Amino acid sequence: MDYKAVAQQTAQEVFGYNQDTSGWKVIKNSKKVTVSIKASKRFVGNIYRVEGIIPESSTKLSDFLYQPGNRLIWDKSLKAYNVVHKIDSDTFICYIITQSFAMSSVSSRDFIDLVFIKNYEGNMAIISSKSVDFPGYPPSSNYVRGCNHPCGYVCSPLKDHL
Repeated sequence: MDYKAVAQQTAQEVFGYNQDTSGWKVIKNSKKVTVSIKASKRFVGNIYRVEGIIPESSTKLSDFLYQPGNRLIWDKSLKAYNVVHKIDSDTFICYIITQSFAMSSVSSRDFIDLVFIKNYEGNMAIISSKSVDFPGYPPSSNYVRGCNHPCGYVCSPLKDHL
């Protein structure tokens, strides 16, 4: 598999979600966060967009979001997050295990995700990911193997702070 090509295609798809302003329906709006939803064109189901303002530079924020040591600190849904293969400085494969929840009625999931960090003009960074198959990490009887469609984070400065 050409992981780098898949990573670049995934980043482009996440960039497209960011640029797409039509058809989103706001389902939650608070002082800090807006959550929107729309039907996916890729699969039966919905995609979600969560928007908020974090007072930090795009570079520092993008570095923080996907560094394995940091991810477990801020993402309480995860039990484990490990880089298992580094393709290059911006592309790597991670093995991720989620916590069970709802009093263990939903069991832990494991994922093999291809993660790619791409910096764009205008101080914008996209951290994209997508589930892939990776030798050495077949599905395990200990977890339900999950599948992430193209997803990620878009970190960009506010228009009036460029």
